[in-house]
This record gives sequence, structure tokens and C-alpha cells, in this order.
Amino acid sequence: MQGENKPLYMVIMERLKEKIKSGEYAPDQQLPTEVELAEQSGVSRITSKRALIELEREGLIYRIRGSGSYVKKQEGFIPPDQGAVHSNRIISMILPYMATSELDTIKGASDYLDAKGYYLSIHDSNWSKDKEKELLLRVPKNGPSGIILYPISTISNVDLIHAIHWNDYPIVTIDQYFESLPITSVVSDNFEGGYMTAKRLIELGHDRIAFVSSISIEFRSSVRDRYQGYCKALKDHKITIDPEIVVTDFYRDVTAANSKTFYKEMMAKLIQSGVTAVQTEHDHLAVDLLKNVLEMGVQVPEQLSIVGFDDHLIAQHVEVPLTTIAQNYNEIGRKAAELIVQLIERTDTGHHSVKVPVRWVERDSSGRPSDILTVQGHS
Repeated sequence: MQGENKPLYMVIMERLKEKIKSGEYAPDQQLPTEVELAEQSGVSRITSKRALIELEREGLIYRIRGSGSYVKKQEGFIPPDQGAVHSNRIISMILPYMATSELDTIKGASDYLDAKGYYLSIHDSNWSKDKEKELLLRVPKNGPSGIILYPISTISNVDLIHAIHWNDYPIVTIDQYFESLPITSVVSDNFEGGYMTAKRLIELGHDRIAFVSSISIEFRSSVRDRYQGYCKALKDHKITIDPEIVVTDFYRDVTAANSKTFYKEMMAKLIQSGVTAVQTEHDHLAVDLLKNVLEMGVQVPEQLSIVGFDDHLIAQHVEVPLTTIAQNYNEIGRKAAELIVQLIERTDTGHHSVKVPVRWVERDSSGRPSDILTVQGHS
């Protein structure tokens, strides 16, 4: 039963490994192509490619760009013309989760790296500090020449990330940056996104705008910058920042069983304090709030505007399509790949803090406040 739970790429990889070690595939013999392996095994080309990348990482094969994959001689064979892609031509991307946006980031990085003769290996930390730590310890020892890291936060595993940096192992972070360390980073312009949201809501006539984040402001640089942008926009428009309508760090308190009660009580309190617009940490939180206020009988946007961040697919497919800030995930991946290659090849070893522009996407969840709303029965 345990074998049945193995990832498909690993099943292909182990089958090829057995054939190599048994001599069925001789040194320098060409292996089936990614397409052929995919067809033989009934899997996607991405899966078969992953199997070949892992075999290469283990030193069992070498790959020649435009030609194919070949069995590597174990006495240290180096293919002719330096055309092979060795394990040090692999770059590992460590992500906290997999979603549509992350696929865009992967594609942006992969397209650039393919053109440069590098391969991308994907790892999922599953929002686990311990899993992220294990990957950060293991990857540099296993042959890849650099890491593109999407950290789970900017307060987790900082000691290890410091060590990787000071050991001169190439690393570039995406989505987050570390203020205490000169590590090259590629992030969205989160400050501008936060500022843009609050400014637009103010222009629509809102002056009681709540900022809601399920995590604490210090937990991630992205959320911290969005909050700073929110604060700056309010200050520029001479609106006092009211800590009573800044709600953060509650993700531990929300469960599947209590989420409706929790969100409705939160929103009732904000509405009773005069809030007419809510600026959220990200789209998924915005959608949760939107669904709950609609169940409370609140009209969106007539009585309450709600704005997300990210422009995930979910933003377009809710009862009231969500106004949000769009990130350019493809460009984040592409730029991170460009910078990690520069670090590896030492064509530019400087520290870069790249901010990728964001874009306002106006849909139906934001508008001018038209009704004064009081909510009862949710105390």
C-alpha cells in the first residue's frame, strides 16, 4: 500500500533507476524523452520531466540541451562540449503552497531558466516552519546551485536563512523580504497596493476604512507594507488612523466550526463603529467577510465596500465580484530566476530589492457609501 501513495514522478524515477543499475540502460545510452515517458506512464510531461530532473540530481543521468537525457558513467564522466545540465544547473523553488498564482510564478521562472539551460525543481513547505527548515537544510547539500524561496513568514527560520546567505549560497526571496539581511528579493509593490486601495476608497467617500488581516502585521513583510500604505493614504488625506478598526492576528481563533460566528461578530462590531469600507489582507479573507456580511443582510457595496488583494480566480466568482489589487506573478517568477542566475554565474552579486508593479482591479464590491447601517443581534 505504501508504494501506491508514492508521487507519480517517483514511480517513474525508481523504474528508470532500476534499469540503469541493472545495465538495461548502458552508460551514455539515451533514455526515452519526456514526451515518451509521459505517454508510456500515462502522466503529464511535467511529471516525467520531474523524474528526469531528480535522476540528474542524484548523478545518474546527464542532459544535453536540445538532444536528450543520457546515462551517466559513474566514474565521473563529463559529457562533451560542456553541453550537459548537471545537478548544479538545477534551481530549487520552495513555496508554502500551490495555487493558480504559484503556477504563474513557476511558469515565469521556468520559462526564463529553460532559455538559460537551467532546470527548476519545486518543493512545497505546506505552510510548515519545520518543513521549510528541513528543505532549507537539505537542498543546498543535494546539488542544486541556488534557491528561490517564498518564505512562510519573515520571522521564521531567520537564523538558517542568515547562514545560507553568509555561506554565499545563492538565494533570492519572492513575496517577502528580510529587512535585517541583504538578501536579493522580488516582491509586489505591496505598499503601493495598500496605498492605492485606501486612496480609492477615500475618493469614493469613505472615511471609516477598516484594515483586516488574519495574521499580525509583523509576520510578513507583504502584509506590513500593505498596512503601511493604508496608513500613509489616510494620513495624506488627513484621516486619523483608528487602531480600533485595525483587526489583525486572529487566524488561530478561527475554525471550521466557529468561522461564521467569528466573522459575523467581527463585522457587526466594525459596522457599529461606523466602518463603511474594509481593506483586507488578501482575496480569500475578503471573500469570507463578503459572504458573511451578505448573510447578515448587509448590502455590498451600498452599505459596505470590501476590497481584497491578489486578484485570485475566486475574486471573480463570488456573489458580488470582488474589487482587488492584481499581482504580476509571472513577472515575479521571471525576475527572480534572472537574479538567481546572475548570482550563480557571478555576473551580478549585488543586493537587489525589486518591486513589481501592482494593478487596481475594480469590480462590484466597492462603491460610494449610500446608506447608514446599524446591525443588531450579532453581539
